[in-house]
Amino acid sequence: MKILMVLTSHDQLGNTGRKTGFWLEELAAPYYVFKDVGAEIVLASPKGGQPPLDPKSNELANQTDQTRRFEADAEANAALSSTVRLDGVTHDGFDAVFYPGGHGPLWDLAEDPASVRLIETTLQAGKPVTLVCHAPGVLRHAKAPDGKPLVEGRNVTGFTNTEEEAVGLTQVVPFLVEDELGRNGGRFSKLDDWAPYVVVDGLLITGQNPASSGPAAERLVSLLANG
Repeated sequence: MKILMVLTSHDQLGNTGRKTGFWLEELAAPYYVFKDVGAEIVLASPKGGQPPLDPKSNELANQTDQTRRFEADAEANAALSSTVRLDGVTHDGFDAVFYPGGHGPLWDLAEDPASVRLIETTLQAGKPVTLVCHAPGVLRHAKAPDGKPLVEGRNVTGFTNTEEEAVGLTQVVPFLVEDELGRNGGRFSKLDDWAPYVVVDGLLITGQNPASSGPAAERLVSLLANG
């Protein structure tokens, strides 16, 4: 089993002057779900090299056993510091693609032609794509083979409007994930704020929030294991 994990390269939180990037739990929890079943993992990002970590995601209140394990893992940190450039990879040789969230993807991955192409071609090749928290917003420009929005008629979830409101960034982000998925015809569902929630629609797996990232990875492993 070989998994491609795609991280953001964007580190500016709109016009706030604050930093953003990827959310550590959403990388660490899936990373160890995959590692612990013996999967090979390749990390990619639009710019390659070290992707920016949202500093808030490593504050004490947001740390988990998996984030602490990742922080102490020299091999994991070496991989993180040398991500490959996204425009240089395809789905060939991979069994699945996984997108951790954080606010960063709303600015770069959501508008990245290489990311759109990767998502479209991976699904067309019969391989699953999983996106959690803000990362489902990266689907906004992806199309189905018939030219319609990829999420049209599909069951999806992602970071909700009320969760965005709770972190005070409704007026900062370039778009709201819940609204964008709905605008493109996705059948958006959700649970209470911060509750783990994963939606599987064929080869497309989406998770609502950071707590959903490990469970989403587990669903992906199960899907791969069961063909």
